[in-house]
Amino acid sequence: MMISSLVLKDAAGVAGNIFAFGLFVSPIPTFRRIIRNGSTEAFSGLPYVYALLNCLITLWYGTPLISHNNLMVLTVNVIGAVFQLVYLAIFIGYAEKEKKFQMFGFLLADFGLFGVIVVSSLQIADSSTRWIFVGILSSAALISMFASPLFVINLVIRTRSVEFMPFYLSLSTFLMSSSFFLYGILNWDAFVYTIFYHKSAKTQAFWGHVEEINNLGEPKY
Repeated sequence: MMISSLVLKDAAGVAGNIFAFGLFVSPIPTFRRIIRNGSTEAFSGLPYVYALLNCLITLWYGTPLISHNNLMVLTVNVIGAVFQLVYLAIFIGYAEKEKKFQMFGFLLADFGLFGVIVVSSLQIADSSTRWIFVGILSSAALISMFASPLFVINLVIRTRSVEFMPFYLSLSTFLMSSSFFLYGILNWDAFVYTIFYHKSAKTQAFWGHVEEINNLGEPKY
């Protein structure tokens, strides 16, 4: 008995949600340290601000008002947005006064920009044009966010250590991206599979560079 493409699509989406959960919980050790020390120390809250905005834009793309049959895209980004809000609440709670107000301002800017995107897209009467408009915004935001781990390569080269880019975090990213790439193909959604194809390729490229670094041997002084 052949498995239908609908079943395969749902299975890929569920797998993507599960692997994404590994990404969402990865900052927990950082926030345990913040709570334990009662300070945000030198940690930056900007990655969580940016991640929240990406989750908000992409969950909007996953709603029936923008795209069709993208429930798994909607659910993974709702979960992601909740995690980022919790992280930001903790960060703001333990930050110094100046940083607290700064982060709160960034948080308001996130919701303000998201509100502008929602209202602007709803003004577009044609559903296909609305899909393209939000899809382009979502793609641009996600690809730029997904490219950010590659900036760590300079630190990896300098230290000859992958401490700052844990393997299991990258593995979760690769598996999630591969799952949603398949989900996008089976759902005939160009925005979804294009985004996650680029993410999967970037993760592979990162670990290819790491392997080259390891083959160089110990640094010479």
